[in-house]
Amino acid sequence: MTMPLMRPKRKNPILRTRQMNLPPGSRGRIALGMTAAAAEGRFELQTCQDCGTVQYPPREACHKCLSPRLHWREQTGEGALLATTTLHHSNDLFFRERLPWRLGLVHLDSGPTLMVHMHGEVGDAPARVRVGARLDRAGQAVLIGFPNEGSAHMADDKMLREMTSDPKFRKALVTDGKTEVGQAIVRALVKAGADIVWVGHAEPWKKLGGLEDITALPQVTLVPLDLTNGRSVSELAGEIGGKVDIVINNAEVHRTFGIGARRGTDVAKAEMDINYFGLLRLAQEFGPALKGRSADGVTSATAWVNLLSIYALANFPPHGTFSASKAAAYSLSQCLRAEMRPAGIRVVNVFPGPIDDEWNQHLPPPKVTPAALANAIVKALREGLEDVYPGDVAQEWLDRWRDNPKVLERELAAGG
Repeated sequence: MTMPLMRPKRKNPILRTRQMNLPPGSRGRIALGMTAAAAEGRFELQTCQDCGTVQYPPREACHKCLSPRLHWREQTGEGALLATTTLHHSNDLFFRERLPWRLGLVHLDSGPTLMVHMHGEVGDAPARVRVGARLDRAGQAVLIGFPNEGSAHMADDKMLREMTSDPKFRKALVTDGKTEVGQAIVRALVKAGADIVWVGHAEPWKKLGGLEDITALPQVTLVPLDLTNGRSVSELAGEIGGKVDIVINNAEVHRTFGIGARRGTDVAKAEMDINYFGLLRLAQEFGPALKGRSADGVTSATAWVNLLSIYALANFPPHGTFSASKAAAYSLSQCLRAEMRPAGIRVVNVFPGPIDDEWNQHLPPPKVTPAALANAIVKALREGLEDVYPGDVAQEWLDRWRDNPKVLERELAAGG
């Protein structure tokens, strides 16, 4: 059974800050198919379309019939643990600092035999286990053997915590606390065990509904933060930037209509100023500090979360300029992910469908509630995901977009 993670002691400021060493990260294009699935929380292996063989490691052809018709299919991960071993020595810098490290050999019920990292609650062989895919600190898929029935403290496993961004005992910044979504995120982080939650408020003199409730929580501190003002972002980064472990950028401006229904560019500029340039200002100020603390113990800086929209994948004309601003933010977040990866900081992009808020009040259900969206963000942090699509609408749009982006564009232009 995993022992509960204890609250870490205060860091000695005289000691040097450890720098991140990443695990081996080289993968071929074919193997990146497993990484793409793991980024969304799925364990997939290649399956031959001709003979039905499930194979591992990934190859360009079926190892049984040599057919090139291979497709990635989700696996249950159920299998038998054949053997385990524990490494006490490694020449790799990443593993050398994290020894001992336990590995196991698992024969999946679907056929392949895998070498996997072992969760601490898995006993000795023989035993039944469940294999899952996670992203390591290099952002590549790795396989982990889990017990079929784990304890309540499974997430506190030392090895698993290296693969995830669990908020427990960490310090988080939520950039906008005045919205229902922001307040729901704050409550979800506190419930998940966050040590401190700083909550940004662009206009702290205003008395807005819900703020008093969340600021009454002992873990919550309200801080001035206006993402349209570079000085405001810079001052806050100078005050708390070296302490933040998780940044959650949920600030956004959302207006309806497209191009021809509104004169001028003022609204579009306001959307871009928060949704795109606000993210840019935040990344420039807080990004370097997170990268510098990415190996700073069990509560190191670990993740950056961007609240985007499913409209970023394909423009939704009734919300046209908002969709364009989120598409720009999506592109920028991909750049941020590339720059953060060498430091082991995970960038999580959240693509919800319509949220049940004031800007989507005329849209019919189904809509994502703020609480459901907040829980999806915390779940993504706990499971080490990169891309999350909360809500039925987001899932449907994603499937249609992957099937044929041009068809989806035509469907949206025709009203749905």
